[in-house]
Amino acid sequence: MPEEPSVLDYVNAQRRYWKNRLLRRATASDAPSLGLNSESAEAEAPEMELSTPAAEFSFRLATLPWRPLAILALALTGQVFFEPPHPAPIAAVAFYLLAFFLLLWVLWKKEVPLAPLPPQEERADPGELRRRASLAGITLAVGAFLLFGGGNFNPLNLTLWLAGIALLTVGVWRGEFDLPGQFARLRDFVTRREWTLRLSRWTILLLAVTALALFFRLYRLAGIPAEPISDHAEKLFDINDILNGNFPIFFPRNTGREFFQMYWTVFVLKVFQIGASFFSLKLGTALIGLLTLPYVYLFGKEIGGKRVALLALIFTAFAYWPNVISRVGLRFPLYPLFTAPVLFHLVRGLRTQNRNDFILAGLFLGLGLNGYSPYRIVPFLVVLGVGLFILHQRSILLKKQAVILLALTSFFALLVFLPLLRYTLEQPDYVFIRTLTRMGETERPYPGNPLEIFAQNNWRAAQMFNINNNDVWLNSVMNRPALDIVSGALFVLGLWLVVARYLRQRDWRDLFLLLSLPVLMLPSTLSLAFPVENPSINRAGGVYIIVFVLVALALEAIMAQLRSTGWRGLAFGLTACLLLWSGAQNYDLVFNQYDLQIRYSNWNYSDLARVAEAFTEAGNPLGNARVVAFPYWVDTRLVPVLLGHPEVDLTVWPEAIPATASLPGNKLFLVNENDQSALSILRQTYPGGQVSLFSQPLGNKNFWVFSVPAQNFAPANNSLQPIAP
Repeated sequence: MPEEPSVLDYVNAQRRYWKNRLLRRATASDAPSLGLNSESAEAEAPEMELSTPAAEFSFRLATLPWRPLAILALALTGQVFFEPPHPAPIAAVAFYLLAFFLLLWVLWKKEVPLAPLPPQEERADPGELRRRASLAGITLAVGAFLLFGGGNFNPLNLTLWLAGIALLTVGVWRGEFDLPGQFARLRDFVTRREWTLRLSRWTILLLAVTALALFFRLYRLAGIPAEPISDHAEKLFDINDILNGNFPIFFPRNTGREFFQMYWTVFVLKVFQIGASFFSLKLGTALIGLLTLPYVYLFGKEIGGKRVALLALIFTAFAYWPNVISRVGLRFPLYPLFTAPVLFHLVRGLRTQNRNDFILAGLFLGLGLNGYSPYRIVPFLVVLGVGLFILHQRSILLKKQAVILLALTSFFALLVFLPLLRYTLEQPDYVFIRTLTRMGETERPYPGNPLEIFAQNNWRAAQMFNINNNDVWLNSVMNRPALDIVSGALFVLGLWLVVARYLRQRDWRDLFLLLSLPVLMLPSTLSLAFPVENPSINRAGGVYIIVFVLVALALEAIMAQLRSTGWRGLAFGLTACLLLWSGAQNYDLVFNQYDLQIRYSNWNYSDLARVAEAFTEAGNPLGNARVVAFPYWVDTRLVPVLLGHPEVDLTVWPEAIPATASLPGNKLFLVNENDQSALSILRQTYPGGQVSLFSQPLGNKNFWVFSVPAQNFAPANNSLQPIAP
């Protein structure tokens, strides 16, 4: 008769059970693509006796994946040594080399697995069309193209163009278009008395990240950046053209601009009921930056899953680079705005062979071509992606289908580009002048051999992320890396890991990620006539979509290794610490360093505007204020721009000052501190006037305020110092 087990036997059995479970967790991998084989590892695991809490703790400590953590620590240390104001590049390279060699060991040990890529699907496109809708759409598009001659939108050509796009989309779209049913369901939902909302933990997390993004992108938007530049005046003149009833397809001012930002800003003005001003430009581009984020998430999810998507979204949300180029109020964020959806729909479309993704990729591609000239490189990136897919495929069906779907994307991109295409055929010089002055010798000869310049440009651009993003004070924090310490280190690790995975798996998507980096930076590196403008984080703005996905892939790979070995709490805590570190540094970069840099580097237009505003608040007409023109001083047009009146011209040349005596009422003249000639003319013209000095110690930007009759128009929180005649 078998002996009944004792309580001690039961305890020992439980101890062995939990020991073996811990061993399994220590050897399992969340991502089998580069991970260990959990079954073989478990079979080889030695039996261990965990007789005391100390021994059990020692065993748990032995399961800690120290190599991935050491790689992360070495990379972070290396990136710290690249940080200004006292970088130590030799030490930085040394630590990165240590991280690289340790990573080779880890890869040999098959640790630090990247999140697996979703599997390739093989399906034949049925090729069906809705012929009537397609033919009608083509007819309308041809009619719109003919009517776009002359370079202006009007109700007829705009209606034909939009209707043609809609009909062709319906005609080629795969699946049913049940618009009446969708509207009916939407109406039923809106008219319900009670709504039931179910929020998962993941949804709540996404909402929290959305709130974080809104804070970083909109906080202190009115004051950062504080001062405009001449480009903002040109933009507002273009917007005033629209508000005054002119609707150009292309805006030729200031070497030419595509139309998207102008009409988008007018839309923002109408929605928020604000006037055309520096702030309205900044609000419009900040919203563009926010609209980029959903597709950053979707692209990250397509490449690495939900966790990678969330991390890419967080890093992009608070990163200084996308934040600054979205705040400036110029076209810069349009490049990543339309690059992200094209990347997502292209990669997913090639994986799933879904025609609809290629239609959407084409629509976004066409929109991007109407936005910002650096985007003109993206069609080449699309061709590259399809080419890599074809080279890596064995299926003849998928190869042929990829070519057809590329043609479909090109057709829809051309359809959306139709207005600007017609304008380009009529006025090619206006459309290409900006590009030709940088790539060619239209404005100045090459300063050297163009091939050598291109090679040097690529070398400098490669350093943009981790070493130096150039010294352009308007859209970057000068002479520092484009990435913060955490993002910079993880970007390098992500780059290495993707290279390693491609060498093992030969998946076209990994090679596409790697080659997208130099391709999307070509608008910067092709500045052959002006190599000093490279690297340019605005002209290379589209590349940050790839960069932050690589950052997220690296962090998730390390955290997955921690989770798979039983260190979930450590993985969560380390991720939180890294994100807090990154967020804090990016906050300082934008809201302290960049803010101070703009105020120091640019002219103090806001001070001039505040004095003029105090003059108008005293009951005087704005037209009686004048900014006296002086060489290499302010753009006088920007003072009324900041006051929300870009249509008003306050410029007066010194020789024209006597003619202002005929103006009735009080007068105000703002004069450069060094313009003694203008002050002399003012004193002769208005002997009863008063001269005061507006003191601005930041950058030594004082200016004279000459008021007629003698009055003190000091803005709030400032005092003017009257000067004796």
